[in-house]
Amino acid sequence: MNSFHSNHRACLLLALATVPLLLAGCGDRMSDLRQYADQVKARKGGYVEPLPQVKPFETYIYADADKRSPFDPQLQSLNNPNLHAGSNSGIHPDFNRNHEYLEQFPLDSLKMLGTLTEGGTLWALIRDGDGIVHRVKTGNYMGQNFGKIISIDDSGLTLREIVPDGQGGWTERTTNVQLGD
Repeated sequence: MNSFHSNHRACLLLALATVPLLLAGCGDRMSDLRQYADQVKARKGGYVEPLPQVKPFETYIYADADKRSPFDPQLQSLNNPNLHAGSNSGIHPDFNRNHEYLEQFPLDSLKMLGTLTEGGTLWALIRDGDGIVHRVKTGNYMGQNFGKIISIDDSGLTLREIVPDGQGGWTERTTNVQLGD
């Protein structure tokens, strides 16, 4: 047993003697990195342009708050019959009529896909803004300007719309929706 302890002791001393040698070899690996960092820190700083002068925001007080807001959609004011009671032209939308489904879409979002004759009635096939196809016939309404379909043929359909005239009244206009538009 005595020789076992002495061999074990010799191995332990040898291991303890080699550890400092291994650690000494690792300590110098960062010297080039430290040297580069010191060089970068020693460089003179570059010129940075000053920030541009911020101009103060000029406020604007909207003095016509009692008038119609230019940011409100025109259709909201059209749906209020009390606003247009003074119109003298005689042309005006029927505000008491139940609105049809396709009247919620602007005309440019509706597309005529074709026609269909069923039971002697000519129908137009219209795809709405949600991609759903609807059948409409003469007398139905579509679009947001009280557009009543007055004729349908194989090339398109014609609407009679009632639109504001810009002076508190109403005027009629004819609009064509072509096949494929």
